[in-house]
Amino acid sequence: MPTAEDGAQVRWLGRGERVVHDSRFLTVSVADVELPGGETVEHHFVRAPGAAIIVVQDERQRILMMYRHRFVSDLWGWELPGGLVDDREDPAVTAAREAEEETGYRPRNVRHLLTYQPMAGMVDSPHHIYLADGADLVGGPTECTEAQETRWMPLDEAAELLRSGRTVTSGTAIGLLAVLGLGAARQQPGGVQEQPGGAQQQGMNESHSGRTVRG
Repeated sequence: MPTAEDGAQVRWLGRGERVVHDSRFLTVSVADVELPGGETVEHHFVRAPGAAIIVVQDERQRILMMYRHRFVSDLWGWELPGGLVDDREDPAVTAAREAEEETGYRPRNVRHLLTYQPMAGMVDSPHHIYLADGADLVGGPTECTEAQETRWMPLDEAAELLRSGRTVTSGTAIGLLAVLGLGAARQQPGGVQEQPGGAQQQGMNESHSGRTVRG
């Protein structure tokens, strides 16, 4: 078997492709692919917008998590805030914006952790993971159809989500693993701070459009 060390390349070569379905959310295509042995096969694949996911961690080592339902898989699970990257938008901006829209918290000191492809064999959709040192409560969430519950979860409890299978998205799993396994430590002091204008203090419960936000 060829190895990287001996300089051999095992590479699939595209020999043309055609679009089967195209929308603003995804493009499904079929490509004629030449395999390393010379055989040509049809390969179906999807191109979709990238996504940005953010781990918001406060000074008490708690992670901002959302409990929500996923229609396609019909599963409930805890997730990190995040969403699709708008055309020409910086993924870091997407991550911070989605967190604020979905939870009412504005992340601070956002930095990139890693980028990965969740299903590289058939889907081209880069997923960007970010880490924020704390967040400011700026009001209620504006995207009120996203989550059943939002809460600050202790890091050890978030780790248990991974062990028990109560996370259903790769972005959440990889984001938590990055913090837990790669030692993505906080670089600057942070935390949840109350904004002027009546936002409740950290540690108090509050309701936003029928959803529970627990601190």
